[in-house]
Amino acid sequence: MTLLPALWMLEMRTRKRTLKGRFTIAAKHHITIAEIYETELVDIEKAIAHYEQSADYYKGEESNSSANKCLLKVAAYAAQLEQYQKAIEIYEQVGANTMDNPLLKYSAKDYFFKAALCHFIVDELNAKLALEKYEEMFPAFTDSRECKLLKKLLEAHEEQNSEAYTEAVKEFDSISRLDQWLTTMLLRIKKSIQGDGEGDGDLK
Repeated sequence: MTLLPALWMLEMRTRKRTLKGRFTIAAKHHITIAEIYETELVDIEKAIAHYEQSADYYKGEESNSSANKCLLKVAAYAAQLEQYQKAIEIYEQVGANTMDNPLLKYSAKDYFFKAALCHFIVDELNAKLALEKYEEMFPAFTDSRECKLLKKLLEAHEEQNSEAYTEAVKEFDSISRLDQWLTTMLLRIKKSIQGDGEGDGDLK
C-alpha cells in the first residue's frame, strides 16, 4: 500500500474514533499522521495541525503530559516557520504548567529559555521584559545557565558585539551541547547584530 492511501485510511479511522468519543485513541492516530507528514511528506504545516488536534484531545481527557508533548512539537515547528508569537505562547504555557510540578519543574527553564529566544529574534526589548517576567514567575530560572546566557547575549546584542555573542554561545555549548533548533534560533539573533550581515553561518 502506498503512503497516501495508507494515510487516508488512517485519517478515516481517526474520524471514526472521534465520533465514538474515543479521544485518546484518536489523539494517538493524529500523532501518527503528524509524524508521517513531518518525516515522509515533509509538510510541516499539516504536521502542526495534527499535533494541535492531538493536544486538544489529550487536554479533553486530562492527559496533560501527553498534551504538552504535542504542544512542544507545535512550538518548535512554529518557531522554525517564524511564527514566533505562537511558539512563545506555547512555551510560556507549558513552562507555567510545569514549574510547580516537583517532577517537571527542571524542564521549565528550558521552555522559558526557548520563549525568550523567540522574543529576542523579534525584538531585543521584548526579550528583556520577558526575561524579567520569567525570573519573577520562576525564581529558580535566575540561577540557570540558560538565564545567564540570555543576559550575556542581550548585553552583546546591545553593544552590537558579535565576538562577545559568539564567545558566550561557545562557552554554553562546551557544557550543554546545542541542538539544531537552538543553533538555528541563536544564528537568527546573531545575524541581527550590525556588521555581522548574513553572518558566516557559524556560532563557534
